[in-house]
Amino acid sequence: MRFDVRGLLCRGATVVSLGLVLAACVGTPKPKPTLLEPLTPQVSGRQVWKHSFGDVKFPLAVAVNGGTFTVADDDGTVMALEAETGREQWRTRVGDKLSAGVGSDGRFASVVTRDNELVTLDAGKLLWRQQLPSRVVTAPLVAGERVFVLAVDRTVSAFDALDGRKLWSYQRPSDALTLASPGVLVPFKDTLVVGQGPKMAGLDPLRGTLRWEATVASPRGTNEVERLADLVGPSARVGEVICARSFQSAVACVNAERGSTVWTRNAGGTAGVGADAQVVVGADASDRITAWRTTDGTVAWTGDKLLYRELTAPLGVGKSFVMGDIEGMVHWFSGDSGTPVLRLPTDGTPIQVAPVASGLTLLIVTRNGGLFAFRPE
Repeated sequence: MRFDVRGLLCRGATVVSLGLVLAACVGTPKPKPTLLEPLTPQVSGRQVWKHSFGDVKFPLAVAVNGGTFTVADDDGTVMALEAETGREQWRTRVGDKLSAGVGSDGRFASVVTRDNELVTLDAGKLLWRQQLPSRVVTAPLVAGERVFVLAVDRTVSAFDALDGRKLWSYQRPSDALTLASPGVLVPFKDTLVVGQGPKMAGLDPLRGTLRWEATVASPRGTNEVERLADLVGPSARVGEVICARSFQSAVACVNAERGSTVWTRNAGGTAGVGADAQVVVGADASDRITAWRTTDGTVAWTGDKLLYRELTAPLGVGKSFVMGDIEGMVHWFSGDSGTPVLRLPTDGTPIQVAPVASGLTLLIVTRNGGLFAFRPE
């Protein structure tokens, strides 16, 4: 998700301090997106199906389970689609606009409404609703018949997927200012990995106790805005390593088995990263793309062909990475060199959701609710 003034949450701040935050965030007008150069495709791909539903203005995360995509729109419609054909498996309205979703394990699907209600469905049927004390913009994680929630105040909570019973809650001391942007909340074997400010933490999913904590960034600044360095999603896993971005501060990889930082590199940027065995890829605030070697964090290549195009986080697909932009274009580029290899259009509205894949099927979601499935040939 791109950063703007709505991406900040002030807790206990005075009106003056909030004004300072707004002043710091609202600068000169954004530069116009770089014009796209003509491209001769180096690989083949095509649209295989298309679906549509309501607008997507909240930070949607698409859940992928086996051969199913589970998606949601702004007005609270949750839908499961067969990845291969786009066939609708079920569709349910939860009755309220959403602030976060979707998390799913293939059976249970969970979203959070703007009224801070955690809503869980069982095979598309409403199962339970649970009021939450804090705002949530990170998609819930559903695993092991539990629903895990990361709030903007960095509190992590676990609920029983069957009845909504709260099982535990974890919170480390928090700063006065936190980032209201999708964070890191992912499973790793028998550990729940979460973002806690500029640190990545491993929790026991059964008890909510801390197993390890690793530093992704060490922010420095003269005020709270400059020191804001929460981890932003999506993160990327390569074997035992999970790589993530710290807001406007760094990109790092952490060994989630040992709970130790493998490497960290200073890097601006507000969107998540993608990775494969060779490189970790992400764009900075001006959409200059950088690839760091997964093993040691040295720079493999950089690219500036898509500046100011408000790129999504990338997804590694085969030997390529895929990103969407503000004009609804989908860009494939070589993971080895950053060379553009394919470009395909959608409906012309911004792609704000990081691409996801089920097998060979890549799903792109646009702001206007267009669901576009692409597949290599």
